[in-house]
Amino acid sequence: MDGTGELFESFVGALPEGFKTQIVRYPTNRPLPSSELAQLLRSAVECSDAFVLIAESFSSPLAIELAATNPPSLRGLVICAGFASSPIPKYLQSICSFFAPVCFLVSPPSVAIKLFLVGFNCPIGMVAAVKSAISSVNPWVLSARLRSVLACDVRAALSRVTVPMLIIRPSHDRLVGVVKLEEMRRIKPSAAVETVSGPHLLFQREPHRSAEIVARFASQCIEEQRVVPVFSSVQLTDNAPAPNTGRSA
Repeated sequence: MDGTGELFESFVGALPEGFKTQIVRYPTNRPLPSSELAQLLRSAVECSDAFVLIAESFSSPLAIELAATNPPSLRGLVICAGFASSPIPKYLQSICSFFAPVCFLVSPPSVAIKLFLVGFNCPIGMVAAVKSAISSVNPWVLSARLRSVLACDVRAALSRVTVPMLIIRPSHDRLVGVVKLEEMRRIKPSAAVETVSGPHLLFQREPHRSAEIVARFASQCIEEQRVVPVFSSVQLTDNAPAPNTGRSA
């Protein structure tokens, strides 16, 4: 939920030569509602060349909503560790909502980051990198994003997506259960599914395998394969509703 883009350097760097990325980052100090974050995305791709939209985790509902509007240059949608409705069970939602205002006031313990996000066998330095990204975002912003996850439901929008879709599922995802994959597949039975061994933050733990899968899918989606722009909604622009085309994170 940090939306800083700082954690995607390895994934972007693992994409084959010739791929371009446009990275859009979430504001770190303003708790924008989902509607305004969605507008951020729309503004970023209004004048884009043909692109594939990629979203990991928290950004997946926003990417689905954008794809459902059928932007003229959109050629494909990739959802990794994502969901179309809240991944938090209903019996826990009221508890999470109650503690949302205070749960990000302290840095998450390392054991929680390993358990839920990067795995206990993660590379040295990854836990520190995740903590740094989280700490760079205002706690009230993170709380607002958690509440938006609790209220998330873009299943109707998912049914209106017409471009090819790829769902990448981490095999050891402790945050988004397989039931959310099954839900998306019921709505979009034509979606391709790739299961990759790894935890919730799959692009961070398995950047080369993830990049290989995404690149293959993008190449199939876009006819002009010499240069394939990839827009990544997992990395959203800080205080800039319509960022210039950038490079890797």
